[in-house]
Amino acid sequence: MHGLGNDFILIDGRSSALSTGLPEFSSISERLCSRRFGIGADQVLVLIDSEIADFKMRIFNADGSEVEMCGNGIRCLAKYIWDRKMSDKPVLSIETLGGIIRPEQSGDLVRVDMGEPLFEPESIPVKHHGMVKDVPLTIEKELFTMTCLSMGNPHAVIVVDDIDHFDVQKFGPLIEHHELFPNRINVEFVQVINPETVRMRVWERGSGETMACGTGASAVAVALNVKELTEKEIKVLLLGGELMVKWARDNHVYMTGPAVEVYEGSIVI
Repeated sequence: MHGLGNDFILIDGRSSALSTGLPEFSSISERLCSRRFGIGADQVLVLIDSEIADFKMRIFNADGSEVEMCGNGIRCLAKYIWDRKMSDKPVLSIETLGGIIRPEQSGDLVRVDMGEPLFEPESIPVKHHGMVKDVPLTIEKELFTMTCLSMGNPHAVIVVDDIDHFDVQKFGPLIEHHELFPNRINVEFVQVINPETVRMRVWERGSGETMACGTGASAVAVALNVKELTEKEIKVLLLGGELMVKWARDNHVYMTGPAVEVYEGSIVI
């Protein structure tokens, strides 16, 4: 499945084939995600039962690391559940390591309550005292200004002048692994077109540059509004398409976008 080209291998961990216990996905996700030696994907999503919500989602990066949340991924998981009549609820509760997230049907799209943004350094986490807003960061003699927050997972938002010619492949991994971020970090490079529209490229922790990132787009909407560069509701243009993101009066961030099933198959592991 994919959300704007951010693609996933979705595995139903509740199936009879896996009823005797889940395999160690952290050890096999690198193989499964390989685009030459496996299926090929940015991440592996595993659907399992939850004791506190309708369902639970675990998320494994292409490098085997497990992460807290994925905005594009949870839209795909919700579509998978609805398409297979696993639930007739128009709003689902999905347990993740980043908390309980609630996707809902919105016509042909999926709208997700991404929860509230967190700015405390220890919640992101980032080694810094006080809110990380417009904090300078020098990488190989290049000076960046970053604003950091958590949307269930960590993000650093950096405004650039020309997104098309910015070297994401160079600076993305250098910032991801910077000593300021004990759990590494997702990095969003964004160009503001106008107060209602921005363009974004993302370097995802553990996966590299991807076509889209739902939590990243949510973080961008919040960070740019805090910086007084955009409105509360914006269109985020990504390499794979567009997301609509709204930071609402209840302090929750709502993200709306598509989810697409490409094919179903099996692999011997």
